Amino acid sequence: MTVKKTLAAITMTLAMPLAALASEGADRLTRMLEPLQTFEARFEQQILDASGERLQEAHGQMWLARPGKFRWEVEAPYQQEVISDGQEVMLHDPDLEQATIQALDHRVTHTPALLLSGSASDLVDSYDVTRQQQGGAETFTLLPKSADTLFEELKMTFRGELLTTLQMTDSTGQRTAIEFRDATMNQAIDDSRFVFDIPEGTDVIRDTH
Repeated sequence: MTVKKTLAAITMTLAMPLAALASEGADRLTRMLEPLQTFEARFEQQILDASGERLQEAHGQMWLARPGKFRWEVEAPYQQEVISDGQEVMLHDPDLEQATIQALDHRVTHTPALLLSGSASDLVDSYDVTRQQQGGAETFTLLPKSADTLFEELKMTFRGELLTTLQMTDSTGQRTAIEFRDATMNQAIDDSRFVFDIPEGTDVIRDTH
């Protein structure tokens, strides 16, 4: 290829409309997420401030089944679980002996589990998506189309077909980074995982808002 043709090719690439790049990223992310019906994994979660200083660490286990069912269990440094049966979601704090139950909020940015348990089309309708390939990893950067969101930026990294990392940055620059390991996809998960099992003596609060 001549220098002139090479320069022309580079110019055409640089001139590609951002909308086309976003569409390509959205299409690829949809193809990655649409086959997902269930997902189970261990997770390690870190919350970092805008300067990168670590504010909090947690780890545990998560399960999800589309549409809208998930269980997110934090094992340490304290116990906490978030469970959705597809209609309602419960936040249970065993140490406080308190459980809050409310209607499931279908905004895709509500929780990491809901982000994955919702439909792929809803996700790409809510975000502008770009894609980057680095070795065997594909990273998708999602920027919200609406101001009514909890996060300014989302990053999802896949290796092969499996999601390995989820990062969320809010308007203050605080970043939540979640790494998944020992993940399995589309294996049967018993429905009992998504049933509220509230211990006797727990103070139950129903949030109607």
